[in-house]
Amino acid sequence: MCMIPWLETPIIYDVRAKPRTIASLTGTKGTYKYNHTVNSKHLTSSAHHDPQSDLQMVNITCRVLSRPNVDSLATIYRELGSDYDERVLPSIVNEVLKSVVAQFNASQLIGQREMVSRLVRENLTRRASRFNLTLDDVSITHVTFSPAFSEAVESKQIAQQTAQRAAFLVDQAIQEKQATKIRAQGEARSAELIGEAVKQNRGFLQLRRLEAAREIAGVVAQSGNRVILDSDSLMLNGTMLFPLFIQLIYQTRQLTCVTGWNCLLFKSMMNPSTDRKSDSRQHAVLL
Repeated sequence: MCMIPWLETPIIYDVRAKPRTIASLTGTKGTYKYNHTVNSKHLTSSAHHDPQSDLQMVNITCRVLSRPNVDSLATIYRELGSDYDERVLPSIVNEVLKSVVAQFNASQLIGQREMVSRLVRENLTRRASRFNLTLDDVSITHVTFSPAFSEAVESKQIAQQTAQRAAFLVDQAIQEKQATKIRAQGEARSAELIGEAVKQNRGFLQLRRLEAAREIAGVVAQSGNRVILDSDSLMLNGTMLFPLFIQLIYQTRQLTCVTGWNCLLFKSMMNPSTDRKSDSRQHAVLL
């Protein structure tokens, strides 16, 4: 293309995509809830304001990646000039943001941010095409509400968490109550079964006595101190205590210490027909 010197000058356009960040202050969708009360004398109505449904002002920032249409550079220069982006983008971005954000309330603007961004991108791309501009990317980078609204949302979230914790504690108390009831029923049933077993066979009670005495003897055997236990404490008589005492001595490896009271104990065990009242002090375990 030939140019006439001094009469024609070249106009250089940067056709590469350039990012631009534009902030806008707009309002969300506002709704009011009316409560009507009717009585015999008069009709009253009151408006209830919900922090998340009432009109809220929001600061929203949009990032636009734009470039001019190469085939329409002459038209862009004649209609907009070389600073086309300064003339077009701020106005159409603010207009589109206000129109889209007004369709949502505050809670929807937070929870449906992807939908909001998609609507902004579609509307902004359509508006920019009228000015021969191509938008490669449109995204919402920041959404900021007023401090009062942020405090209201935080308070609501805290209240919801407190309510959820209270419900959890109630459920936990109910479960513990049911567990206690089931445990009590099991213990009662166990007691009934033990009573029936004792009625049917007296040896069951002796078996339980032996098991209890074995547990006591095991604890005493593991102790490093010398302990004296009466046979009544072990719930055994001399005949029943003899094999258990032999097992105790074997476990503690103290065969050489069987003297004194131990000899009397062996004597009492070997003669179970002796008077228990006169030899009750001999029925002892010395370790």
